[in-house]
Amino acid sequence: MEENKDNGKAEIYSKRVRAGKRTYFFDVKATRSNDYYLTITESKRRYKEDGYFYEKHKIFLYKEDFDKFVDALRDSVDHVKTELMPEVDFSQFEQKDDDEVKVTSNSGLDDELSWE
Repeated sequence: MEENKDNGKAEIYSKRVRAGKRTYFFDVKATRSNDYYLTITESKRRYKEDGYFYEKHKIFLYKEDFDKFVDALRDSVDHVKTELMPEVDFSQFEQKDDDEVKVTSNSGLDDELSWE
């Protein structure tokens, strides 16, 4: 099983979303007791005198909050699209890239997880 060096948590699935100067990582991880959670990481490349570095912000999302989080995100995005910016054609921003990574652990779990 592949493990993160920082905390020993197994990574099951990863999705990268490039968004201008930012990159978002959606990583499904498992605890040692095969409980699952999601980390959402925003990574921004920054310049410092001695070169570039990456500034990262991370959210941990636990299974009991998945539905509430997705509902709130969907409601918020829909509000912006329909109430605040109805004149914008958001399909112009669609870009499909194939950054999904499926990681198989020794537990035999290799199902792809999705939001819907």
